[in-house]
Formats: sequence, structure tokens, C-alpha cells
Amino acid sequence: MSASKPAAAAATLVVSAFSHPTDWHSIHWRQVHRRVRGLQVRIAEATKNQQWRRVKQLQRLLVRSFAARALAVKRVTENRGKRTAGVDGAIWSTPDTKWQAIGRLTRTGYRPQPLRRVYIPKSNGKRRPLGIPTMHDRAMQALYLLALEPVAETTGDLNSYGFRPHRSTADAIAQCRNALSRKLQGPWVLEGDIKGFFDNISHDWILRHVPLDRQVLRKWLASGYMEKGRLFATTAGTPQGGIISPVIANMVLDGLETRLAALCQTRADILALRIKYVRYADDFIVTGSSKELLETRVKPLIEAFMAERGVELSAEKTLITHIDDGFDFLGKNLRKYKGKLLIKPSKKNVKAFLSKVSDELKRYRMAPAWQVVMRLNPMIRGWVNYHRHGSSSQTFSYVDHRLWHMLWRWAKRRHSNKPRRWIAQKYFGQQRGRKWVFFGTPPDGKTLFLVQANQTTIKWHAKIRSEANPYDPKFEQYFEKRQLERLKENRLWTSKLKLIWEKQQRRCPLCGEPFRDNDDWDLHHIIYRTRGGGDESTNLVMLHPNCHRQYHAKTDSKEAGVYVK
Repeated sequence: MSASKPAAAAATLVVSAFSHPTDWHSIHWRQVHRRVRGLQVRIAEATKNQQWRRVKQLQRLLVRSFAARALAVKRVTENRGKRTAGVDGAIWSTPDTKWQAIGRLTRTGYRPQPLRRVYIPKSNGKRRPLGIPTMHDRAMQALYLLALEPVAETTGDLNSYGFRPHRSTADAIAQCRNALSRKLQGPWVLEGDIKGFFDNISHDWILRHVPLDRQVLRKWLASGYMEKGRLFATTAGTPQGGIISPVIANMVLDGLETRLAALCQTRADILALRIKYVRYADDFIVTGSSKELLETRVKPLIEAFMAERGVELSAEKTLITHIDDGFDFLGKNLRKYKGKLLIKPSKKNVKAFLSKVSDELKRYRMAPAWQVVMRLNPMIRGWVNYHRHGSSSQTFSYVDHRLWHMLWRWAKRRHSNKPRRWIAQKYFGQQRGRKWVFFGTPPDGKTLFLVQANQTTIKWHAKIRSEANPYDPKFEQYFEKRQLERLKENRLWTSKLKLIWEKQQRRCPLCGEPFRDNDDWDLHHIIYRTRGGGDESTNLVMLHPNCHRQYHAKTDSKEAGVYVK
């Protein structure tokens, strides 16, 4: 998976591509990203200046460009749903189908097909409906999303953190800490819950207020869905499963923060009311100085705001709580103990995680210990990394204790006729001074130990600046620095990977795009291993998966000039 020429000190791969591509592997992705990004920046600037006619013109220019259409196809053929088909059963898995798809992404004659309705389980035992578009409809949504996202990021609420680039649940929780940790902050919290949000959003409101091609938008909203061979119409809501749906949903709720801020006209109002707002997707909280304020002024304002958009608050789940009693938000419990705010994993979240581990152990009851370790370690790391930005040490120790008991019962069940000492010696060993650590030994002989949750370093998350916009050039360096810090914290990165990554200036040498913390990447051998190349850092290059495939397609067909310098 490599080229044949030797590596120099600073390895950089260059693959020539046609200025007018003739197939999928001849697309110059570096130029594609630059052209799309340039238009998006112009759209954001026009939005900031409220030049809506210019926004519409630039959006039209973007969705008709070859670069945007190619990038849309690339996105839907590289994400996690790339092998999930819609009602037509089609997937784009070959370079030829991807290339042909680019030419089909046109507004003229476009008619979306119904969604394929499936159901996914929720934590409360109920099922959430999910609508799966066809690959063609997904690509069209990805194309128009490129034009809509700069507008959404420029006009969005400052403290909205769900389904937005460079923002996460950790940012939302950090803002909750800012809003609740100090003594002078509002001690009362309104926990907002919207009843059937995605299913009830008004189509008329979306068509009037979302700045996108109305003809295409109307077709998506009215496309309907297929379930058990029957076609059902959609008269309200946006489908959960569409690429563009989260951004539209965010825009529906944008503006609530501004209306809440309007309650505080003067500095005296700000000090007296102490209203703060934090939202992640359709979950939000509002803090205030008193319960009466939240009940008589804030809640009616929110209900009126929601009614304009065709949705309403859930009477059962919308609660007003004092911070000393605590509340759950995004899988965490926030509560003040003797005036000090502590943020810990919620009991419900811990119970759900341990239940998931228990289910996995039942599935792997006859598997060797090393397979159990390989299955559980990613689960533990993912859960721990989500909760490590808080006061989670005691909870991590409790989880380790529960996991140990689960694994001890698993081992005893496998060897019911063996003494305890024999079981302990076979499955539990010592690692870095810690005893009774579950382990397994795969065929290669390298012992694998179970990850210990309480060995995770607790570190507060540095919240993103509320006004930061990824489509504003003045924040470019800020986002680069922030992305660099997040990648350095990734425990999956070894010193060798970091060395390669730094040598490439933290970018893919083929497309020129930076590696982000949620990106996939491949390791490419400059000299084939079959030709004597090794795994040393001077013979390895990090590439995006699509760039890696393009590189091999060109070199194998001898159509590209390939060199290392």
C-alpha cells in the first residue's frame, strides 16, 4: 500500500490530477475543498451583513458547482451510513457509481423518493423512528447543507452546542458550569423538554424562515416514508436520519436565547434575574434567580416561542429544580453540595452503561478472555472519556468495582468445578502495581489487560468561545489551535503517529485538509513492504481513506506522477 520511491527526511506525497477530471480518482480534492470553502466564507460574510439576496446568489452558485457536488458524494460514501440503502436498495460503492452520481446532482427534474422507516431503541424502552433517505437524496441534502451551514453558524444561538461543527456535549456542560458554579448565579433551573420535537415542527415555518431553495426544501419535507410496504405522507416535522435535518432543527430553535436576553434590558435586570441559557439539540436549560420568575415569565415566553414553530413543551418532563437538589442533563448530574457545584455521571447513565456491559458478557460467555477484553476496552474508554470532564473519580471507582464482580462471575461460570485460586491466577493479574486486573492472552502471546476507569485523568474541558464561527476567517487560527490540542489528548495516538502527523504539518498531503479528531485515516507505506519497506516513521504517511484509494488507483494504473520529496 505504498509507492516505490525512497523517503527523504520530510515525506510528502504528491499525486498529479487533471484540471478537468474524467473519473472519480482524477478529482483534485485540494482544489475542491478550497473552492467550496471560499464560497462558504462568502456566504457567511453576506449573512453577517444581512445581504440575503447575495446569500441566495452564492448558495445557487455553490450547489451548481462541480466541487460542491463532488464533495457531497464524497461525504455520503465515506460516512458510517455508506452501506445503508434507502427504499431503492442502491449504494455507491465503486468509483464509477460515485462519478456518475456527481452528474445526477441537479435541481432540474429532482424528485426525492420516500424515506425507509426503521426504528431504533431508546434508553427508556421505547423506539425512535428513523427515516433513511436513498443515496441520491442523501447526496442532495449534503450538497444543500454545504450552502446552509454557513448561514446556520452565523445566525445560531451563542450557547447552542448540538450538531454543530467543533461543538460537543462537553462544551454544553462547561457552559452549565459557568452558569451555575458561582455564588451570584441563578440557583433555579428550568429543564426544557420538547414533546415530539422532530415529528411536529411546522413545515410552513421552515419554508418561511430557513434560507434555502424553497422548491427543493418543500420536496424533502413532503417526501413521505415507506413502512411495511405502505406509503405514508408527512405533513409536519423533519425526518431523523436526514443529513440536513439536524441543521434545520437547530435553526428552528435559534432565537430563543435572544428572546430570553430581551427580559434583561438593563444591568440591574441582569443582576436581578440571572437568566442563563444552554442548549444541546432539543434539550435545554434556563437558569433564573427564583422559581416564580421561571414559572411566570420565562416558561410562558418559551411556550409562545415553541407554538410559533408548531411544537410544545412536555408538561411531564419540563421541570423547575433548585441546584441544591440537582438535575440530570446530557447523561450527567449537576448539583451543589454545600455551595460547591459537582458534575458527575448520572445514576441513570451509569446503570445503562453497566447493563450494556452485562449484555456483552452474556454474548461472550463462551469466548476466550482476550476477546472479552478487546470488546470491553473500547466501551470503557468511550464512556470514561465522555465523563472525564467532571468530578467523576468516585463513580469511576464504583464502575471498576462492579465490572470486577461481573467478570469474576463470568469466570466462575466458565469454570464451576475449579477452585477460586486457580480462576484468579488464570484471569486476574498485576499491571503497573495494581492487582486483580482482568486479562487475556491472544494467539500472538501479548497480554491484554482490561482498562481501569479510575486510572483516567480528570481534566476540565476548555469550552469553545461562544462567538466562534468556523466560517469566519478571523477564527481560523483559534480553531486550528483548538483542534491540535484535542488531537494531542487522543490516547490512541502513539508517539510514532504524532511524529508522522507533525511532519505532515497535521494535514493530509494529498487533499491538504487537516486531520480532525473524528476523521478516519489510513497509514500508507511509501515503500511497499513486499519490496523491503518497513514500519518506521520515515516510511509511513497518514492519508484520508478516500485520498489513499485515489493514490493507489492512480499509481496502479500508472496515470499519475508520484514522487516523494
